[in-house]
Amino acid sequence: MTSSTATAAHQLAQVNIGRLKAPLDSPQLKDFVDNLDPVNADADSADGFVWRLESESGNATDVPVLGDEWLIINMSVWRDVDALTAYMYEGRHRAMLARRREWFERVREAMVALWWVPAGHRPTVAEAEERLLHLRANGPTPYAFTLRAPFPATSDAQGIDELADRQSHKTRRM
Repeated sequence: MTSSTATAAHQLAQVNIGRLKAPLDSPQLKDFVDNLDPVNADADSADGFVWRLESESGNATDVPVLGDEWLIINMSVWRDVDALTAYMYEGRHRAMLARRREWFERVREAMVALWWVPAGHRPTVAEAEERLLHLRANGPTPYAFTLRAPFPATSDAQGIDELADRQSHKTRRM
């Protein structure tokens, strides 16, 4: 299988969590909340965008993550790393990213994880939590990585998932 075929068979999943500095309905987070719908609309129409996690609210700010009520989650699937990167660092999203310290606490541990999924797969919050925790424990690997340390989509991505699952089960038994 060629690299382009492997890439077409896989899409890039990303999870990004943030610890809020204040409640979503507070004056401190008003600009953030007011921009959620426009930023999400930009993502929805971006080249390479595939899917994003949404609740009935139209975003995912009310979706629980890692058992912490101060964390909010953003999870999406993209064609590839280039498509995600282009969206992140352009337009309205870039402007919001520049202001993130106004709304979110600075956290030392990894808050963003990327991984390849078979085309058409929609990751669950539990899957995203597992990938993020794996990244925190092991650093970047083909199972969970970062934009600074990406791994390519390969035809054996499913094998990587199975290997990581076996390692995870082995660790739990110890």
